[in-house]
Amino acid sequence: MKTLVSIDSAQCRIGKQALLIIEHFAIEPGQHWCLFGQNGCGKTLLANLLAGKRLESGNYVSYDPNFDPARDLHIVSFEEQQRLWERDNRLDISEFSGDAQDKGTVVEELICASRSKQDQNDVLFADLIEQLVLEAVLDKGIRFLSSGQVRKVLIARSLYAYRDGFPQLLILDDPLESVDRSSQEQIRSTIEKTMSAEFSSLQLCRRAKDILPGVSHMAVMQRNNSRMQISRQGSFAEVLKTPEFEEVAAVVIEATVNLDALLPQAAPIRKDDEELVRLEDVQVSYGESKVLVDVNWTMTGQDHVVIEGPNGCGKSTLLSLIDGENHKGYGQQVFLFSRLKGSGETIWETKKHFGIVSNELHNKYIKGWRVLGVVVSGFFDSVGLYDEGGTVEIERAKRWIAALGLEQLEEQYYHEISFGQQRLVLLARAMIKSPRILILDEPCVGLDDFHRQLILKVLDAIAERSLTNILYVSHVADEQPNCINKLLRFKKQEGGGFSVEQVEA
Repeated sequence: MKTLVSIDSAQCRIGKQALLIIEHFAIEPGQHWCLFGQNGCGKTLLANLLAGKRLESGNYVSYDPNFDPARDLHIVSFEEQQRLWERDNRLDISEFSGDAQDKGTVVEELICASRSKQDQNDVLFADLIEQLVLEAVLDKGIRFLSSGQVRKVLIARSLYAYRDGFPQLLILDDPLESVDRSSQEQIRSTIEKTMSAEFSSLQLCRRAKDILPGVSHMAVMQRNNSRMQISRQGSFAEVLKTPEFEEVAAVVIEATVNLDALLPQAAPIRKDDEELVRLEDVQVSYGESKVLVDVNWTMTGQDHVVIEGPNGCGKSTLLSLIDGENHKGYGQQVFLFSRLKGSGETIWETKKHFGIVSNELHNKYIKGWRVLGVVVSGFFDSVGLYDEGGTVEIERAKRWIAALGLEQLEEQYYHEISFGQQRLVLLARAMIKSPRILILDEPCVGLDDFHRQLILKVLDAIAERSLTNILYVSHVADEQPNCINKLLRFKKQEGGGFSVEQVEA
């Protein structure tokens, strides 16, 4: 059988610390691979090598003569989302627009642009829009969509780009991350229909339960000190039974997390009736599109809240009203720590109370910042470090980095570490100033099982041994810290938009 793409005798370095070594890896037409491994083991690096995105690709990667990676290889990943968001933000002309709005890249245009104008396929387009339930967002700019919605759009774009008569390769980096439950089923069903002899796929996966149906082959990746490599590969059924897979899939974490140097030993005395956040009849619309309608909600000093709702319901909008990022919170009944928002405080006075982990913040850090600098920047609520931190700030940053098991990454560039490791760095950045409220918008996105459990245990320790209250957004039912005691649920309104109700968790 022909080989679609192969890597042979490859050595690929990231910074000074990590080296990817691949003796041989190949994908044949009709094969559907799962590349399985924990954070930082080299999955994304291998995928970028295959895709021709590394300088070393020309030396080590071979393609079938009928396969053009520029036209026949399609990628769905968080890195691709970041690239599109960064481009739209860079080209934003809203300040020169009469209505102060610039849609940027519109969903329908993005999907259709994957084919030439003379090769548009209305039937395929309509089918993908229906399967992935994208009709309502076709005329919206991608930077105004939730992360989960953009994920479905990228899948639609990749599948719409199919060239009949040519072999195709779809690379999926954890496609079920950041999407709600109904969207996960839509994605599973849509991708499963592409598992054919004409369409090969490579799924990058960190958790066994997220492996897609229809996978035929698996490669297990592991890291030993600075060396990253494939430890076992073959048919899916055979590799599942190997000790290499069991070792990577196993989750072993200590019962407690050592935060003694960072948090007090004794539990703090909370004022249960203290009012942290109060929203009264809050409305948010963008043009004629309603997002939040008649929102009434109070968060007190005893509350650790999980926020649930479908993709695009306004969860991130609600959080941005609170932390000062969204100007639509001004002029409304938004109270922070019993003070009306916009009553004389500066944005920096608001920000000092909040630590944040979110997709939006994640997308702001591009290149040029080392891990230690990213964490220290949390003291100054800046993206990057524009003023040298003092000894106290640097030492505290190092302790948080160590608490999350990232000591070896301290001097590495943030953009060179894995997406999941970046997420952990953002948690350290958020906690470095001991915030009054810790806002976590899907903090476990991109993490393997070990690091997900690590974060949840860290959050429980924070809730128990500090005055920090937690606002937590997640689409995964069993993926929240034990400290959560309130559920804020989004409810769709008949006239458009969403309201909320809070109940005991």
